[in-house]
Parts: sequence; structure tokens; C-alpha cells
Amino acid sequence: MLKRYIGWWLALPATLLVALFLILPVAGTIGSTFGEGAGPFAPYINFFSSGFRRRVLWRTLEISLATTAISLLLGFLTAYVVSRVPRNLKSVLIIAAVFPLLTGVVVRSFAWLIILGKNGILNTTLMGLGITSEPFAMLYTQGSVIVAMVYLFTPLMILTLVGVLENIPDDLIQASSSLGASPGATFRQVVFPLAVPGLIVGAVLVFTGSFTSYATPQLLGGEKQMVMGTLMYQQAMVNFDWISASTIATIMVVITIAIVLLMTRVAKRLNPMAT
Repeated sequence: MLKRYIGWWLALPATLLVALFLILPVAGTIGSTFGEGAGPFAPYINFFSSGFRRRVLWRTLEISLATTAISLLLGFLTAYVVSRVPRNLKSVLIIAAVFPLLTGVVVRSFAWLIILGKNGILNTTLMGLGITSEPFAMLYTQGSVIVAMVYLFTPLMILTLVGVLENIPDDLIQASSSLGASPGATFRQVVFPLAVPGLIVGAVLVFTGSFTSYATPQLLGGEKQMVMGTLMYQQAMVNFDWISASTIATIMVVITIAIVLLMTRVAKRLNPMAT
């Protein structure tokens, strides 16, 4: 009898910790938004009736989706190359790809301040080459936030995809070629469907990280490019409006879950074996 439930007993401490430190706080945050005297949905009505807050939400989605798409493309190409090189070189390339992860998010974001600043490395180089006579205003734009986010999250995508791509048997690719399939057809009909689970996991990680990011949008976007994370911080720590901050957090949780479910559905359509 004890052996039958030993797995459940072993999982019980971790389950209790997750319930105590994750599920209960999130449930309390969401529940606090429905206790307003003006009505259970009053905080959400106030949020979506504000044009400024709708723009912040839309901007956050734009940045997150663009970051996910670019990281997906760059990460997939890099991971595919890494998975096909000899083992010794593969280790070197993986270390080089994930090297940025060894430094903190704030440090990496400050590096982009130095690169994209008015007197930064990029503007100095362009002016030195005679391409432009005046520096471009690259900081505090949506593009600068996306560039920094892609730099932050592409290593995660590479790490996720390398393991998936290197487990695709070479026999399948050789069989596809021997049956007359072109390299493009082999990629579309063999490599890509088998890589879909890794693509979905990587996309979920990148989207979730970029959608909830705070430090990078704050440093490179400032007040002009406010996103949901910086708006929530402002409401909680500057305005001390905790109900509004909890409402923003709840909206972010709902959108994240919806996007994850949508990606899972897309994965199942592309590859029925993917979960």
C-alpha cells in the first residue's frame, strides 16, 4: 500500500511549497481585484476604459511578439548550425551562445545604453564612417527595447532548440534525401515538424520573459515606452495603488496563459505528436 503511493508522498513537500509560495499569493492577488465596493469588475473596466493603459498593453504585446518572433528565427538558425557541427566545436559554440547569460539583466541592459546612446558606440561608428552627420535617436524607442530583449532571450531559445535538433536522427534526413526530397523539402517535412515541441517551449519562455520584463524596458524605453511591467511597478511603488497593480498583474497572467494555450494548439496542428 505504501509503495503504491510513495510517488505522491515524495512529491508532497514540493507541491506544498508551490501551493504556499506561488499559487496562494497569485490567487490572493487576483482575488483582491474583485473586492472593490464599486463592483467586482470595476478595476478591469477602469483599466480598459483608459486609452493610455490600452496603449501600454498593446505596446507590451507588440514588443513581446516581435521579440519572440526574432528570437525564434535567430535561435533556430543558430541551434541548427550548432547541432550539425562536430562535438568539440559544438561545446565551444554553446558556451559562446549562452555566455551573455552569465551576467545580470541590468548589466546587459546598461551595455545597450552604451551602444545605442546618442554618443554611443553605434552612433560614433556611423558618424566616423561618414554615413550620417548627426547621431540617430535610438534610445527610448520601441526598437531599442526589442533589440535588447532579443539579445537577452535568444540564448534561452538556442539552449532549448539545440537539444531537440541534435536528437533528430541523421538516418531520417539521409532517408529523405535518398528518396529524392530536396534540402528544402527535407527541412519542411522532416526537420521542422520534429523541432516543433522545442520551438513551442522556447517561444513560451521568450514570450513570458519579455511580456513580464521590467528592467530592460525601464532602462531602454523609459517613460515613453512604458510597458505592463513598468506600469505595474509605478502603480504599486509610486502611486501605492495596489488594486490597480493587482489588476495589471491579473491581466498579464490571463494573457500569458491564453498565449501559451494558443501556442500549444498551433503546435498540435503542426505536429500532432507535440504536446
